[in-house]
Amino acid sequence: MTEASTSTTDAQSEHPVRARHERFAGPVFSVVTDEVRMPGGDYVSRDYVVHVGAVGAVAIDDQERVVLVQQYRHPVGARLWELPAGLMDVEGEDLVAAAARELAEEADLSAKRWEMLVDVHTTPGASTEVIRLFLARDLSPLATELRFKRENEEADLVTRMVPLDEAVAMALRGEITNAAALVGLLAAARLRDQGWPAGQPLDTPLPRPPIAPVSPH
Repeated sequence: MTEASTSTTDAQSEHPVRARHERFAGPVFSVVTDEVRMPGGDYVSRDYVVHVGAVGAVAIDDQERVVLVQQYRHPVGARLWELPAGLMDVEGEDLVAAAARELAEEADLSAKRWEMLVDVHTTPGASTEVIRLFLARDLSPLATELRFKRENEEADLVTRMVPLDEAVAMALRGEITNAAALVGLLAAARLRDQGWPAGQPLDTPLPRPPIAPVSPH
């Protein structure tokens, strides 16, 4: 019988990898197959996506309204309500700066106050993707000349300011299914109910260790 862990934090585990096979390589993600040793000693194949990661903003104004954006997501063939968010795809870019860039590009807003809110492993059974969500406060509209020209999926993007409680209700009614949005909205509502306590440091390391090295034969 396996002894139950009493820890409330995620634990790193060592499962040696004897071989890795790259199936696809692209600018945002690659797909690999690892031959991984399981606790019983057998090796099994595990396919997964190696993802660059993302950042997002839970942007709340002085009326406790949160910014939601709706855009088309081709893999699920639907327009989803989400938070302003985007890829960590600019080399060396500070994560807060990346979140501020996404807030500007998708919502035409800037924020004076940024706090680290929460990290989300979006699909840990199939992807290394982690998204860092920031709480953005003291919002201001961008000047017209500074606004981003949206293209492709963002060309018909819809932006809406929604009372935080209503956004949580949307989530609980199944009207919001994006994982990062669900986590971010519920986390923000919890902090609001606690009187907005200080969050984690902005430079908190991402919970994304390097992918397992391939063990020498």
